[in-house]
Amino acid sequence: MTSVLSVQNLAKSFGGVQAVKDVSFDLAKGELLAFIGPNGAGKTTTFNMLNGQLKANSGSVKFNGEEIIGREPRDVWKMGVGRTFQITATFGTMTVLENVQTALMSYHRNLFSLFGKSSKHHVDDALALLDLVGLESQSHRACNVMAYGDLKRLELAIALANDPKLLLMDEPAAGMAPLERIGLMQLTADIVKERNISVLFTEHDMDVVFAHAHRIIVLNRGELIAEGTPEEVRNNERVQEVYLGGGSTFKDEED
Repeated sequence: MTSVLSVQNLAKSFGGVQAVKDVSFDLAKGELLAFIGPNGAGKTTTFNMLNGQLKANSGSVKFNGEEIIGREPRDVWKMGVGRTFQITATFGTMTVLENVQTALMSYHRNLFSLFGKSSKHHVDDALALLDLVGLESQSHRACNVMAYGDLKRLELAIALANDPKLLLMDEPAAGMAPLERIGLMQLTADIVKERNISVLFTEHDMDVVFAHAHRIIVLNRGELIAEGTPEEVRNNERVQEVYLGGGSTFKDEED
């Protein structure tokens, strides 16, 4: 197995609280790896260390063999690591097309005003990304009138602007209706397969996790407690206890 991402002994404390404790795992090329756990388990803290937003107290994170720890988020992004967030972060008064153009201009280091000639930058590439996520027909709509599910798709297009080899998706389906969740994750799975991208994603909807993840890792109180195939994790007694207090099936959790 070729590891795109290799995390070894990652740890982070906030004062006297150990948020992440000695976490280690690998992510293979083209793999969809789910990172699950109860609220407060340390998932987002781990994500923030992986893309440089938080400085780890100790440990190593290697992306394609290169150490990420100590690098700035922009440097990690330039290396080919994309990210989506729990809450969409688009420019509401700009069009769908302009939002993707801005990401492309940033990646290619030709940031100018979106007025005048700069509005012609990377139009074809931006439209191709919008077509990939099913939004090309809405390219000239302002983001502040878009449906929430469409904004999630737009965020995915923006995350693909740096031609990532690794996508970090922090609760990509949060706030979406059940059918929208299924659609977005199926779209993500299709893109992963087509582009051979590796994806690490957190999600509370267990139907989404078990339907799309190739493998699952489980975090609880900052510690990795289980790792394996969806079936192995589903039948893991420790995981069942953490989620349901000893029950035998999973349920959805909301933040």
